[in-house]
Amino acid sequence: MNSLLWYEKPASVWTDALPVGNGVIAGMVFGGIKQERLALNHEWLWRANHRNKDIEVKDRSLEEIRKLFFEGRTFEAGILANEKLGGSGGLSGKKNRVDPYQPLGDLFMNFSHGSVSNYRRQLDMEKAIVSVSYNADGGQFTREIMAHSFYKAIIIRIRASERKINTTIFLSRIEDSECKIKSWAEKNSLGFIGEFTEGITFAVETKIFLKEGSSIIPSKDKSRITIEDAPEVVLVLSASVALDGQDPLVNCRKQIDAVPASTFNALVKTHVEEYQKTYNRVHFMIGKPQDDVPTDRRLSDLRNVSGNESIYALYFNFGRYLLISSSLGAELPANLQGKWNEELNPPWDCDLHQDVNLQMNYWPAEVCNLSECMEPFFRHVERFIPHGKIAAKKLYDCEGIWLPIQIDPWGRATPESRGWDVWTGAAAWLSQHFWWHYEYTLDKTFLRERCYPLLKEVAAFYETYLVPDKEGYLVPVPSQSPENQFIGGTSPVSLCIGATMDMELIQEVLTHAILATEILGIDREKKKEWADILKKLPPLKTGRYGQLQEWLCDYDEVEPGHRHISHLYALFPGEAITLEKTPELARASEVSLERRLAYGSGYTGWSSAWFVCCFARLGKGERALQSLYSLLTKSTTDSFLDLHPPHIFQIDGNFGGTAGIAEMLLQSYDGIIRILPALPFSWSDGEITGLCSRGGFEISISWKNRLPKKITILSRLGGTCRCRLPAPMNVVVTYKNKILLKPDTAVENIQLETKAGCRYDVKTMGQLKKKIYDKM
Repeated sequence: MNSLLWYEKPASVWTDALPVGNGVIAGMVFGGIKQERLALNHEWLWRANHRNKDIEVKDRSLEEIRKLFFEGRTFEAGILANEKLGGSGGLSGKKNRVDPYQPLGDLFMNFSHGSVSNYRRQLDMEKAIVSVSYNADGGQFTREIMAHSFYKAIIIRIRASERKINTTIFLSRIEDSECKIKSWAEKNSLGFIGEFTEGITFAVETKIFLKEGSSIIPSKDKSRITIEDAPEVVLVLSASVALDGQDPLVNCRKQIDAVPASTFNALVKTHVEEYQKTYNRVHFMIGKPQDDVPTDRRLSDLRNVSGNESIYALYFNFGRYLLISSSLGAELPANLQGKWNEELNPPWDCDLHQDVNLQMNYWPAEVCNLSECMEPFFRHVERFIPHGKIAAKKLYDCEGIWLPIQIDPWGRATPESRGWDVWTGAAAWLSQHFWWHYEYTLDKTFLRERCYPLLKEVAAFYETYLVPDKEGYLVPVPSQSPENQFIGGTSPVSLCIGATMDMELIQEVLTHAILATEILGIDREKKKEWADILKKLPPLKTGRYGQLQEWLCDYDEVEPGHRHISHLYALFPGEAITLEKTPELARASEVSLERRLAYGSGYTGWSSAWFVCCFARLGKGERALQSLYSLLTKSTTDSFLDLHPPHIFQIDGNFGGTAGIAEMLLQSYDGIIRILPALPFSWSDGEITGLCSRGGFEISISWKNRLPKKITILSRLGGTCRCRLPAPMNVVVTYKNKILLKPDTAVENIQLETKAGCRYDVKTMGQLKKKIYDKM
């Protein structure tokens, strides 16, 4: 339930097609009647013209740049910083050296049908299978497509009842003057090998399986295969990319041969069983189920303010589906478009943007019980550490690691976009996810071997980068608030002394490093050094409008409604600003959010998603829902893909929206699990099962009239569990039907000492003792 996207017509454009993927190979299914198109991708198919790019060594001018900043010559200092520390991309029309993600090719299936009725195209997210069905020529035709969750292959079945299948199948790739294609079609297979001018080669092949009585006829030019009189056709497609001179076809065929020669139904069984191990961990129900209404009509109804709340549960599940399909079993993390792209020169190169987009892609992973999906993210960061150390030294003469704002998968840390790339916060932000993984899993081996070494490298950079200002505070110079600009500063992004986001990142990474030393019992001297630095960081400030200042100076923005809200990092995804610990800063953050929106912010899908998360942290359920509504009605295609203006698919909004919904239902930070912290009025009744909290707990909640009825806590690792209800309530806590806790009065906070592997039930009784309604 709430796991079905379906439509009454084929997709006419790529952004309305339905995605399948297994982390490595991905496809977009159009569902055409006379011609089916499956647009294909492979996670490693990137151009590699700049695979070995390096830092362009310039004369170091950091001391001079800082001198200009401290003298108040901010614009002049920013110009010099961009010249000496930035890349040359965009300078005099010069392109950056970020290699673009590429389309693999297209599988086409041509059919000859008369009139068609009862058409249906659907994605069943509970099974990760796209299907197309319709009646034509006196029979029913069905196509099923899955990216197998165990084998590196896309498997397709075409069936017909009362009729036989006649189809012509071929593979092709978009016209590309820089890629040679050699195609073949013979016996029961067809495919091609591609080679880019820089030497990267790749192969895709489809093997055809038919039942007796069918005919298979390769074309004379060996470009396509025609199948006649087949009751059923099964296609097994795989692909491989060779980065270092190997034969990609050999590996491609190994992957096809690894698929067992069993029935399609048997392959579906293994696929679904493997996939549901992750997808079925979480279930979310709100509103009245509408699986009988086409998805595009449901979106249209929502835009006309007549939709059903259950569409948000559908959107939440789609985000989980995309995360599994792009990351589980992958070697590379989801890029700006996940693993799906049809263009040779996609927007922003379909790259890995590290100033919110890549991080947002993985915001839902831990809380949505998909911790395994983090592995390609971790590998990505670790792949860049060796060259990141070189970059820190060459660019800034600093120890530790520096990573750029935009990146491809080749492990080279270089600044590439003039005016944007003089920023030192990417490594710190990426390290947050390593710390999250420890917080959710309490895996000390991960902390010791992967998380802490990264934290230590990032901390080492700031140890050698921070300098004292005129008031004696330690500040980063130059600094920026991605990707914003203030009046009097450089364009397109203004550089300055101590942007708020950078200060928040530094505070967070040093705090995490200190906590890691305490847990592991190591580096006591380092702990003292980092603690001393924390004492010398300037405090966050409230500006003239009551907003959280975005920079150390209270500059006016060139664009008050800017899409980024970088300075609110400490509110979300960070946790230094909270309603309980820092109420004044929380209020200033709310003013910043409202001021941004008043000037038109939230006009990209990912920006709206970030607003959802921030409002949820402030306990503003209605405002969070309004941003979520904007995300779905203004920045979502009929196939639920997130959009960036004017009409560009950018997957981060899907993941950010999913994380935002989770934040509305469950939050865990500062050692407290918050139950239904930002529930809007219209979500009055519902249920969520299987969400995860920090500390190794799995939480399920059912609620009625906006109040929790039952909370189930699965303690994976044991330890103290502290829960906070939305208001004081009468409760009873049981374990195996035995009462553990039954306070005489209403309580808002519950504390349990738990055992590993044990499940505890919290049932609520009685009346609400105080109003919890969100005033907004």
